Amino acid sequence: MVEGKDKKGERKYEKILSFFLYCLMVLTLTGCGGSSGDDISTYTYSSELDIKNLDSSDADDQCPLRAIHAVIDGLMKTDKKGNITYGIAKSEEVSEDGLVHTYKLRKDVRWDNGDLVTAHDFVYAWQRIFKKKGSYYYMFADGIASIQGAQELSDKIDAGEELTDDDLNSMGVKALDGYTLEVKTTVRVSFLDELLAFPPFYPINEKFAEKQGSKYGKSAKTILGNGAFKMINLEPGSVAEFKKNENYYDQKHVKLQRLVMKLVQEPKVAAQAFEAGETDYAPINSDLVDKYKEYDSFKQVYDGFLFYISINFKNEDLANLNVRKAISSAINRKDLCENVLKDGSQVVKGFIPSGLATSPCGVDFRKDSGDFTSYDKAQAQDLLDEGLKELGKSEITLRITYGTDESPMDVFSTYLQNALSKLNGIKIEMVATTKQDRIYNKQKNGDFDLVVTRWGPDCGDPTTYLTIALSTNSNNYGKWKNSEYDQLVNQVGVESDVEKRWQEMKDAEKILLDDYAYIPVFEKGAATLQNPKVKNLVIKPCRTISFEYVEKTE
Repeated sequence: MVEGKDKKGERKYEKILSFFLYCLMVLTLTGCGGSSGDDISTYTYSSELDIKNLDSSDADDQCPLRAIHAVIDGLMKTDKKGNITYGIAKSEEVSEDGLVHTYKLRKDVRWDNGDLVTAHDFVYAWQRIFKKKGSYYYMFADGIASIQGAQELSDKIDAGEELTDDDLNSMGVKALDGYTLEVKTTVRVSFLDELLAFPPFYPINEKFAEKQGSKYGKSAKTILGNGAFKMINLEPGSVAEFKKNENYYDQKHVKLQRLVMKLVQEPKVAAQAFEAGETDYAPINSDLVDKYKEYDSFKQVYDGFLFYISINFKNEDLANLNVRKAISSAINRKDLCENVLKDGSQVVKGFIPSGLATSPCGVDFRKDSGDFTSYDKAQAQDLLDEGLKELGKSEITLRITYGTDESPMDVFSTYLQNALSKLNGIKIEMVATTKQDRIYNKQKNGDFDLVVTRWGPDCGDPTTYLTIALSTNSNNYGKWKNSEYDQLVNQVGVESDVEKRWQEMKDAEKILLDDYAYIPVFEKGAATLQNPKVKNLVIKPCRTISFEYVEKTE
């Protein structure tokens, strides 16, 4: 009976009760997860991003690429430890000069309609990217995959020319027979196998794709897979659902019966769902990190994304070097990462993030190339004053454009606004929009001043970032041009001496950043809540998340 207790006893009781409730909360957070209570056959993944398109020629974000990876295998794939291994390819022969790769394909891989996957499916898919002028044709050209003939096709697209069948057939990818694929490159590409594990290099069933036309990949019924899972439902902005592919050639390693991707999940909503046991993976933002960081379910992962500021060089104010220097010097990157984002993001020292690539001597590119970013408010003001003097102005107005549907762009842009507003002589206007509008309308048409944006690595090589700034690259929306840079990066694309190539990439980055062509800010970390009962979720920088090996325990 509680009523007869003295004050000391009451306090003791309250402490015991509080401790009990705390333990209960901890157990809830560390043990919850799973979309169907204790259903170990279902894995539920919450994403802040949406899936609007499963067409590997132009699916342009993490979430759709992860969905494509779940339903389609390429020549290569990731194993349980995140290393590159054979997928549909069962063997590879490389010529002595490293320019000809011959892949022998498995003969037991079928599309969901029963058709066998053949070498022709790869030829068709790769040619289709150019035929559709898809987002990823640049990856086949010099500097990245360096497929023979791909640069010529890319140049024609950039010049507004239509490609003929002869043009497409000139590319260095050939089906020697039904199960032998030959890939020819212009230079030795050491990371080619890694590229082949990326969705733009996956096969597509020609008969099915041509029948679907423009509808291909827009719904569960218009995507044909050959992978670990089959998509059974897609509701953009809501959910994507998958079931195990019982006819998958490697299905013995697939433990899940069902995969659910909850789309466009606000971090707070995702966290609440995690606590309720409705999801196994929840991305959380800075506002929630302090709440959950002490629990076993809290995990920080590095996703390899560089967040930076893209500059419109058609703006005469931003064409001034001192103005660009002032903008960079005004940003306290350490404060942004540690006190605002709080998700494991790191200050970036250059345009190539850390952990991406190592030199022939085993040194990380970032450590080898040096530091190009710093914070100095007083210096920023001096630089701005000098820039305004050169421009003959007392004040300039700059727009900061960002997508409200691509976290943490809102936090990033607000921080940038506050940092620049502290300088005398800059007036800031905020332009909030969607990611799609930001990229394909405002940036594409040059309707911006400063854009907060990001780039994720397509492969583990510095060229995945360096090629963005080429004057001929379609992603160079700011129209920065430097002939020395173009020449150097193009030379990297054909350089066979690995040590010389490494130095050329370092030299290229220095040119880029000495001119403040882009302003790198931070390397993105990801704060997440993950069900401790789940194992073998493969998350590695430069690789799309693999669900194939996920297993849930009782």
